[in-house]
Amino acid sequence: MKFLLRILDRLEETLIATLIGAATFVIFIAVAHRYTTDFVVSNRTLPGAMAVYKFLAGIHLSWAQEACIYMFVWMAKFGAAYGVRTGIHVGVDVLVLKLNPRWRKATILFGLLCGALFTGIIGTMGANFVVGLSETDQTSPDLEIPSWIVYLCIPLGSYLMCFRFLQVAWNYFRHDDLPHHDHSHVEGIEVDTAVGPTPEGAR
Repeated sequence: MKFLLRILDRLEETLIATLIGAATFVIFIAVAHRYTTDFVVSNRTLPGAMAVYKFLAGIHLSWAQEACIYMFVWMAKFGAAYGVRTGIHVGVDVLVLKLNPRWRKATILFGLLCGALFTGIIGTMGANFVVGLSETDQTSPDLEIPSWIVYLCIPLGSYLMCFRFLQVAWNYFRHDDLPHHDHSHVEGIEVDTAVGPTPEGAR
């Protein structure tokens, strides 16, 4: 079970990182193409300018904006599930922390289960929508891919988020442990806590 969860965690992280990287790359290429084309048109008297323009005009990137929008939507859906797993979602817990331990635990569990219920409902509604959309010939405007593929992120991301809520709730119920994100920690960089602060005179 733990092995399967590690695979799921890695797939989740890989998908998010890939979508961020791909969207950034596509945006960069599209912006560079547009500004280079504008520069060539503004300086068409330069030697070879028309040849460069014909080459750039043959590259069609009208689909880039639509592709980036879809990639960011997919990234947001799976990023929300990642946020539940790692505890990076913003939450107001001032009143919850003032409760006695018994009521605090019950309140937190209730909140987590409400999150699971809500995302489960959204996932089911999204799945029904995608099934209905798959029976049509509707495609996206620029990429012309089936629309049900685009909207597939709704049930997949919502069900994954529902699973993460249940996973966190079960772990908290058994071990009283909630995921917390340390903003001072940078992955891949280890800090030796045994080393004290640098003296002012040594700087």
